[in-house]
Amino acid sequence: MEDHPILETGFNGLSRPMPSLPAEWYTDPAHFDRELTQIWARSWVYLCRADALDGPQAFRTFDVAGQPILILCDQSGALRGFFNTCRHRGSILCQEASGTFKKPLITCPYHQWAYDLTGRLRATGAMRPVQGFDRGEHPLLPISVAEWGGFVFACLDAQADEFDVPGGEEAALVANWPLADLKVGHSYTKRLACNWKVFWENYNECLHCPNIHPELSSLVPIYGRAIMAREDDPEWADHAEDASPHRAGTLRAGAQSWSMDGMAQGRLPGLTEDDLAAGQRYVTSVPSVFIAHHADYVRSVRITPLSAQETELSVDWLFDAEQLADPDFDIARIVDFGILVMEQDGHACELNQAGLRSAPFRHGMLMQEEYEVFLFQDWVRAQLGEPTLA
Repeated sequence: MEDHPILETGFNGLSRPMPSLPAEWYTDPAHFDRELTQIWARSWVYLCRADALDGPQAFRTFDVAGQPILILCDQSGALRGFFNTCRHRGSILCQEASGTFKKPLITCPYHQWAYDLTGRLRATGAMRPVQGFDRGEHPLLPISVAEWGGFVFACLDAQADEFDVPGGEEAALVANWPLADLKVGHSYTKRLACNWKVFWENYNECLHCPNIHPELSSLVPIYGRAIMAREDDPEWADHAEDASPHRAGTLRAGAQSWSMDGMAQGRLPGLTEDDLAAGQRYVTSVPSVFIAHHADYVRSVRITPLSAQETELSVDWLFDAEQLADPDFDIARIVDFGILVMEQDGHACELNQAGLRSAPFRHGMLMQEEYEVFLFQDWVRAQLGEPTLA
């Protein structure tokens, strides 16, 4: 856990109750636009799996922080990213969500300006040559792109700081998962009537778990104690050697993975016994994605803000290719459990959002167990240039 003056030193927790973010930050359209500009437009944002771009000349389009984005594979197979905007008069270049260019050119559908896959302007359609116009001065406007573990990230700032492995120390714990080799076996999309921050706050605490997630709390017994990790217990040191699931945070006795029956269907290549014993490991990259790692699959959850009070979740379940080809593989046992948990979370988030609209409600209070919610909210304050709480 981070070193912060508000945090306890002997265990994971807040040293005193702390005010949460202003309620209007979850409902006000003007503040939402501020967050798009100062958080989402400046952050590395997860977009898609690399194999969603199937070879040279493949492309996909996205909206990031209200901006139209185009990512593609050039003729060498390298990832490139641009604003999906023609330099002539600003038309959208690619209208489809995905596809493959027939030629190694990006041609504007409006006036036929054409760019190569490195973004250089190659032709200006039927327009007559004009003295003083230099094509070299009008390339596509670039963005920054990066790949980690087969996950493609982008930042709207073409001069962004170098991409860091998401999750910091979390990524080291999942080094044995063959992320780049996994294939999408199932996808799921859901729109939630809540602000994007409400979703992250729900993700960052387990006070709600016994009430909202009875099935998950049975599978991961420490969640049934309304905490997320061993060190969340003020008396954890007294039980430091106790490997019982309700103290260690592992799966219940006999369980192997997050699925409807708690059983795994095989194991991903390269995993150690320690990896399997953990039950679940996470890599978190705010503001856009978390990636859950299990014995037999990986699940990524992409968060996209749509408005001040609406958020979209895009979820992929990733598997080993041989696993997907096995006729006895029952993907529903895995997917159904994940959807159950997310539907429960979604309902709780929507309840939270609905209450935030109350006119007299100014802000909430964060209690001791909500230390990760506090750290997330202080991160939001810092990104917006607001004073952090100390």
